[in-house]
This record gives sequence, C-alpha cells and structure tokens, in this order.
Amino acid sequence: MSVDVVLIGRNEGERLVKSLGSVLPQARRVIYVDSGSTDDSVATARRMGAEVVDLDMSLPFTAARARNAGFGAVMAHDASPEAVQFLDGDCTMAADWLERGFIRLRAEADLGLVTGLQSELHRDTTVFNQLSDFEWKRPEGEIHACGGNMMVRVSAFQEVGGFDPTVIAAEDDEFCTRLRKAGWRLFRIGEPMSQHDGGRLRFSQWWRRAERTGHGFAQVGHIHPDYFVTERQRVLFYGLLLPLLAVFGALASPIVPVLILGLYVLSYLKTMRGLQSSGLPGHEARSHAVFLTLSKFPNVIGMIRYHWRRLRHAQMRIIEYK
Repeated sequence: MSVDVVLIGRNEGERLVKSLGSVLPQARRVIYVDSGSTDDSVATARRMGAEVVDLDMSLPFTAARARNAGFGAVMAHDASPEAVQFLDGDCTMAADWLERGFIRLRAEADLGLVTGLQSELHRDTTVFNQLSDFEWKRPEGEIHACGGNMMVRVSAFQEVGGFDPTVIAAEDDEFCTRLRKAGWRLFRIGEPMSQHDGGRLRFSQWWRRAERTGHGFAQVGHIHPDYFVTERQRVLFYGLLLPLLAVFGALASPIVPVLILGLYVLSYLKTMRGLQSSGLPGHEARSHAVFLTLSKFPNVIGMIRYHWRRLRHAQMRIIEYK
C-alpha cells in the first residue's frame, strides 16, 4: 500500500501518543511535523518511530505550512508514495482506514482526494464538543470540501501546489477548491476515518474558534469569490447589518430594536427546526441553535480582522483557541 502519513501537532501530550499509536501500525511511513511544542512531543514521536520535522517558527505558523512541510519530507525519500494521508495530532485514525481509503482513491483515476467519517471522542462532555461532532456529520458522496484529515493523491497535490501557507483558517476548504477547479473529484467514503479529541470545554474557546471561522470565510472568500458566499452574506446580515440598524434605529423609535430582536428569534427557531429535522434530539437542537445564532458575532469580528490585516498588508497570524 503506497500511502504515507503526515501528522501535525503542537503540545498535544497524550493525544499525540494515541494518534501515533493508531497510525504507526497502518502506515508505511509517518512524518510528524511539530510546530514549536514545549512539551515532550518531539521526543515522544521519535521514540515511537515517526520521522520528525521541526517547523521553522521564525515565520507565522499555519496548519497549511505544517502540512506542506510534511509533504516535502515525504517526497524527499527515494520511494515516494501514490497518496498522502494528512491527520491532525489531536485525532486518532480508525483501524484499516488507510487501506480502505487507498483502495477507493486508486480505483478512480480522477479522484484527487478521499476522506471518511469523523466523530468527536468526548461528544457529550460539553455542548461545544457536541457542536463539533455535528459539524463532522456529513453524508457519503461527492463533496466540495472537507476538513484537514484527508487522503490526497500525490500527483493532485503537486499539480495545485499544495496548501496555501498564508491561509490561517479554512486552508483545507481553499485547497479543496483549487483541486476541484483543476478538474479533480473529491469524495467522502461512508467509513469511519478518525476521532477528534477537541477538548473545547469553555465558552471562550468556542468564541475564538468562531472568530477564526469568520476569518476563514473572509480570506478564502477573497481568494475564491464564488466560495463561502452564503456564509459571508449571513454573517454580514446578522452579525453587522442588524446590530447597526438596531443601534441607529433606536434613535428614531424604540420599536426598531424590538423588531430586530424578533428577527434573531425567528433565525433561532428556523435553525432549531433544521437541526431537529437533521436528527438532533430536541434538547440538543435547542442548545445548538443558541450558539449557531450567536456565532455570527464572533464570525463577523474574524471577517473584519482579515480585511483589516489585508488592507494594512499585515501578516496573517493564526487565531489560537486551544
């Protein structure tokens, strides 16, 4: 099986041990790219049998840079693979995934990428983990994009030039968009691929991740204007336009903020019904809808941050949330 694994991480601790333990028995070769860990991640990876690449931290870190560095290390070997599996260091790989994914990728010459099903390891610890788990639940079939855990055909990766290292969030969406535009198909297999141990236990972590998501909407939308169109419009409407109308409308009549609040209530109810129709139990749908409605505010902050950086020609630095 001609597949190598690129695993990226920083200060993952025991999660890295579990991740490597799930990958090493399956993979021909494992490259671990470390982005400035201060724990014993590097020593642990070497001890367990992975090849380690220390990312140059004098440049702004992005997951895209780390994955590209791992791919470069893979290709530096004499026997290059047909495909590379990318995996985040806070994820464990399902048994036999590499074989199942590679069989599907190799069977169809125009497939540039395959991914599988992902779940949250500690789903019910917090509502934030539940939100992530629901985010991972997507049907099998042709896809437009997927998260960073993916198996990519080496020739497809090389054709599009890998990940864009300047994209700090949604770099996987941006990469997938270029793959599709180059004529490659992307497919999600209805088989378990990985479990994510996100460990999001606090509201502040959720808020920062939502800011990062908004930054991704704006940056990838600026690169590919036909992508994230609905998401950007929704964020600007609920996260910026309605709050401004509420503030300035209150100067004309106190009824204006009340009417605008009603629009948020309607949005919440619509979201809740949509979640229930997707199979979420009522109590989960109600709590998830609260955070999905609120998410437009950190989203718009992230979008504004991107455009402010862009206009000032500032470096795109990652928005940390762990």
